Amino acid sequence: MEYQTTYIILAGVFGLFMAWGIGANDVANAMATSVGSKAITIKTAIIIAAIFEFSGAILAGGEVTSTIRKGIVDPETFIKSPELLIFGMLASLLAAGIWLLIASRKGWPVSTTHSIVGAVVGFAAVGIGMDAVHWDKVGSIVMSWVISPLTSGVLAFVIFQSVHVLILRTDNPLKMAKRYVPFYIFLTAFFMTLVTIKKGLKHVSDIQISSSESYIYAAIIGVVVAVIGAIFISKIQPDKAKEKDFTFHTVEKVFAVLMVITASGLAFAHGSNDVANAVGPLAAVVSTAQSGIIGSKAALNPWILLVGGIGIVIGLATYGRKVIATVGTKITHLTPSRGFAAELGASMTIVVASSTGMPISTTHTLVGAVLGVGMAKGISAINLSVVRGIFASWIITIPAGAILSIVFFFILRAIFG
Repeated sequence: MEYQTTYIILAGVFGLFMAWGIGANDVANAMATSVGSKAITIKTAIIIAAIFEFSGAILAGGEVTSTIRKGIVDPETFIKSPELLIFGMLASLLAAGIWLLIASRKGWPVSTTHSIVGAVVGFAAVGIGMDAVHWDKVGSIVMSWVISPLTSGVLAFVIFQSVHVLILRTDNPLKMAKRYVPFYIFLTAFFMTLVTIKKGLKHVSDIQISSSESYIYAAIIGVVVAVIGAIFISKIQPDKAKEKDFTFHTVEKVFAVLMVITASGLAFAHGSNDVANAVGPLAAVVSTAQSGIIGSKAALNPWILLVGGIGIVIGLATYGRKVIATVGTKITHLTPSRGFAAELGASMTIVVASSTGMPISTTHTLVGAVLGVGMAKGISAINLSVVRGIFASWIITIPAGAILSIVFFFILRAIFG
């Protein structure tokens, strides 16, 4: 194929740019509650994300990834002109990367999946034809705008209300925290393990874990982590001086321990799952450029996953602060107990979605969970102008990705076609 090397180099550069955008926007979401509640510092968040996002992307990011994300476009339509798929995937990576750059600059938490989906739909519908797009798939993704935040919001609200009743409203909150937090630790480790298995390890063909086995493993890990957590918590002593300023200072310290676990688990699952948004189209370009044949699956060279993993970590470290600030501090005031309720609610939603095949966006899920926790204090505890801006950014993500992708598709076709 003419321009083979050029296509592969461009795909590598655009794929790195898209992965950078995922790091700047999506990873920032996964870390925002932990940073916003002051359970960990931004520096610690970057270190945790670097380790767990990178290992998730490299270890479980997928030996094989679908050429066209989420089955949105029919690969058969490209068989006679494989170069159109290459132009489309390059345009999609560049379009989604630019939209994520704009959103991250504004501090909007948007869905990286929806960004790449919008881009793929745009170039396919205009460049190839409306029939090339599976519109039913696009419809189910739009449904996730409502389903994801609503489900996680309700779950986070219920979890935080239970924390309120069992611990915060009692006569001796620290004593009750030491009694009940190990149970919350069990729940957290249980659902984090399930998220890791169902979203993280499902891409690794050497590891075949049945549904019943995954629940058994999750329960065992949950018990082990809960026991270790209980030992640590039992040693936490009340800080009388600080409790004069803030009654729940010591209790919140207990929940801060939990947040490190939840942040690590979410980062691994996120790295393993969402790296595909960058490496899927990249792998499609590389395999099509090398073979000239369109396949529904594209084998992943190790360097492709490396590009994804490195890009994600650099994105968070260099540009993730604004989205962290929006989700972690601007929607509602977060403490470690509230942040924990939001992350557990989000994890539970991800597990339910993965088990039932419900379309989901990690971003929308986490923002919904933060809103649910805020609602526990009443609507006045939520900054509605920030929420309106976030919702507006969600609605324009797919059209923005599509429009940018169409422009770049025709530019690339004019240059190389």
